[in-house]
Amino acid sequence: MTHTLLCFGYGYTARALARVLLPQGWRVIGTTRRPESLAAIAATGATGLLWPEENTKNGVDVDLGTDTDVDIKAALDAANHVLISAAPDQNGDPVLQALMGAITQAAPRLAWLGYLSTTGVYGDSGGDWVTEETPIAPSTLRGQRRQAAEQAWRAIPGLALHIFRLAGIYGPGRGPFAKLRAGTARRIIKPGQMFSRIHVDDIAQVLAASIKRPNPSAIYNVCDDRPAPPQDVISYAAELLGMPPPPEVPFEQAEMSPMARSFYAESKRIRNDRIKSELGVTLLYKDYQSVLTAMLKSERDSAVEQGD
Repeated sequence: MTHTLLCFGYGYTARALARVLLPQGWRVIGTTRRPESLAAIAATGATGLLWPEENTKNGVDVDLGTDTDVDIKAALDAANHVLISAAPDQNGDPVLQALMGAITQAAPRLAWLGYLSTTGVYGDSGGDWVTEETPIAPSTLRGQRRQAAEQAWRAIPGLALHIFRLAGIYGPGRGPFAKLRAGTARRIIKPGQMFSRIHVDDIAQVLAASIKRPNPSAIYNVCDDRPAPPQDVISYAAELLGMPPPPEVPFEQAEMSPMARSFYAESKRIRNDRIKSELGVTLLYKDYQSVLTAMLKSERDSAVEQGD
């Protein structure tokens, strides 16, 4: 039997999962809103499909077609596994807005559907520990939209839905080193502020483990073992680079975008016991120190290979 994964939104996390599944003989299909991305998707070994922008605005089930060999509905018909990584907007979940009828029809035959949500749905715990059983109470618009999207996916009968609540994501190309080198990194201090994080490769192995051990209706927190204040991460990255840490800036005085400020509206520590006990996952990166150390080593190894 050929395993086919259809990714609605072929972004950073979906590509990491594809790197796990493609060598195992999987067929991976990923949607993108940008025509110029189709060639890059094909270069990874996956099949790219264009998501027509106009079809996400009407809020109705529409006939999606593309200029590629296989249209999106045909891809859904061919898939036995589906990953939803597209973010909801003011109209709700874009996949359900466009394909509710097709998803509902496909639900009974899908072996697995993973929805990538966020730990932001828990809201603010004042820095206390949070588990999957903690009632959700998002205080930000972003978290509220994710809560609504989770509920919409749960309402589809017979769907093998798995919800993954992701902490802050880092990995290759996503870390503090570039800002430190550019002199733009800041240590913003808000007493008691705690964040949880997760390396993208660990997200990929959690998803792959869930695919092997499906448990419909399951919810998983996906984070590493060590929540930490954001300034500690910046300080450690500076230490690795042999640089002095940036000066401290009190949160109240920091100039920040509304999006950046919203991340500081909630403080919590996320527990990840379930991905270990139910899925047998052993994290590749247990804390921010191991992530940053590995990222810098990878950067320097790559520079050596390129003769820089």
